[in-house]
Amino acid sequence: QVQLVESGGGLVQAGDSLRLSCAASGRTFSRNIMAWFRQAPGKVREFIAAIAWNDGSTTYAESVKGRFTISRNNANNAVYLQMNGLRPEDTAVYYCAARNSVTYKYDYWGQGTQVTVSA
Repeated sequence: QVQLVESGGGLVQAGDSLRLSCAASGRTFSRNIMAWFRQAPGKVREFIAAIAWNDGSTTYAESVKGRFTISRNNANNAVYLQMNGLRPEDTAVYYCAARNSVTYKYDYWGQGTQVTVSA
């Protein structure tokens, strides 16, 4: 099992920045990809960004490319999401997820952290 705990959400104004953190513990060797997803009220959960734990390669959704940056700290088993130029449409609960290196599915999820962007 991998345990994930997010932090760093909050209420900000449009144009502001926030940095989300995700601390991983447990059988962290069993995950090879870490990612951020978000879910706005009444909408399905959507992929935001992912990072490979071994080489740090990244992938982003078009909606956040150029504004959000995902990074990792191997020593601390932590993943971060730097969000710049926030927009009201970025308002959502943000979730950290780990992809299981055996099933290749995002089997591990954090509890989520709320990000609210006011106009």
